[in-house]
Amino acid sequence: MPPQIALTRGHAQAAIVAAALWALPNLPAAAADCSSPPGPGVNWEECTKKHLMLPGSNFERANLAGADLSVTDLGKTNMTSANLEKAALQRAWFTGAKLDNANFSRVEAYRTGFVRVAAAGANFSNAELQRADFREAYLKGANFSKAELGRANFQGATLTNTRFSYANLSRADFTTSIFEGPLQLDHAFLFLTRIEGLDLSTSLGLEQDQINLACGDAKTKLPDGLVAPRTWPCPFD
Repeated sequence: MPPQIALTRGHAQAAIVAAALWALPNLPAAAADCSSPPGPGVNWEECTKKHLMLPGSNFERANLAGADLSVTDLGKTNMTSANLEKAALQRAWFTGAKLDNANFSRVEAYRTGFVRVAAAGANFSNAELQRADFREAYLKGANFSKAELGRANFQGATLTNTRFSYANLSRADFTTSIFEGPLQLDHAFLFLTRIEGLDLSTSLGLEQDQINLACGDAKTKLPDGLVAPRTWPCPFD
């Protein structure tokens, strides 16, 4: 058989195989198994797991996207690199948990406790975190861009290189928080945000209109060109 004919038939066979593969339906991703116990890599996507006691569990790299974990005890759990996008976490608590590089984007976490968590590099962007408690949390490099953080508590939290771009920080409390280097605060809403005693001189994106809404004191340091408003210190009950 001439070589050019063999080549033509080979191309035809490859085309038939390709067409057959194209016609196959897309295979679904691994299905969630809501009956599985906690464990590294467990898939609880969109599972209902509220009102549970799960302290000390290992959820490293677990898929908890869309799961309902409201009012659940997740203290001292390992959620390193876990995916919790869009999870319901209202009134849950993560006290002392490891959350490094975890994805909390778009979660609903009203009054959720993150006290003393280790969450370096965690993603909280676009999250609902009103009245969340981040006291003494380690949040170096965490991303809170566009998050709702009204009345959130960051007292004593480590915030080095933390991003709050476009975040709502109204009445949030940053007193005694710890950071070296700049905070990203461009377009953040700082209505009555407590920044007493903080050195914000290297903060990025901070403008006078934001400072006029915030609550600082004589010890608050501002970037060059910004001045403390006459309303400081703010009256508090």
